[in-house]
Amino acid sequence: MSELPSYDELPPAPEGGRSGWGLFGPDDNLGLINLITPERVLDAARLIRRGALFPLDAPLNAFTPPIASTRGIPRHHIVHTPGDIGFDDVYDNFFPQGSSQWDSLGHVGYAPDTFYNGATEDEVATGRRNTIEHWARHGLAGRGVMLDMVRTLAEAGRPYDPGSGTAFSVEDLELARARSGVEFRPGDILLLHTGFAAWYLDQPRSARLGVARSLTTPGIASGEEMCRYLWDAHVVAVASDTFAVEAFPPQRNSPTGFLHRILIGQFGMALGELWWTEDLAAACAEDGINEVFLVSVPLNAPGGIGSPPNALAIK
Repeated sequence: MSELPSYDELPPAPEGGRSGWGLFGPDDNLGLINLITPERVLDAARLIRRGALFPLDAPLNAFTPPIASTRGIPRHHIVHTPGDIGFDDVYDNFFPQGSSQWDSLGHVGYAPDTFYNGATEDEVATGRRNTIEHWARHGLAGRGVMLDMVRTLAEAGRPYDPGSGTAFSVEDLELARARSGVEFRPGDILLLHTGFAAWYLDQPRSARLGVARSLTTPGIASGEEMCRYLWDAHVVAVASDTFAVEAFPPQRNSPTGFLHRILIGQFGMALGELWWTEDLAAACAEDGINEVFLVSVPLNAPGGIGSPPNALAIK
């Protein structure tokens, strides 16, 4: 599809919000990743000016204790016989969404038994629809756009606590976009720097435990205005250094109050969480260039729900 309808042109979804189902065909499992075309990849590759590399994955065991109690820390075992020249290793208790991650389109549905593009619970559970290998087989590369909320709001005289549940409004995102000097283009990957990951890793264990218990973290504000803004920007993904992209805890009483239900379940938008954006944000602030070539290689794991992003930004 060369051009997407606007948010207000989408059909209403039955429980609230609007639906992007069917725009890429009835059997689509990619969602907005379909907008990553060869032409857009070529355009994004031209953003490489000096070959500077910025890895965007935090260590697998960085978020200890786990922020979500259901996601543990991987156990790493070295396999080696003393005196032998070889080493292997084994990971167990590996939760792909325990550190930097992509949420696949099977992660959260719009409603019970209702996932992106009409997939059922059984189709997701058996790996027939919406799982991570579809993105891995397609490939993810394109233009990444940095919105630095830390520096934007500090310069506006509104510094915030990265350990709080600060919700960034559409106006806040627009302020950061204007500061960045970029216009959105279809197929962009939006990088949202909140300072949360670096703040969390700098806290003593007692403070980390408090965050894990309360699950209060910054992120984008909920509501239909935000849904409209992100859809009309035609970004394929939002990746952030915070726990859920959206401010947490969400307002679960409506689909637009818990944005995962709309962004993933209706739009087919990729969400990246707990990415390491600190170094890239600092480099963007230094050179004033807030667009990068971004490559991500999720695990080709049939039936997988999440994956480390294995993401690299190149300036």
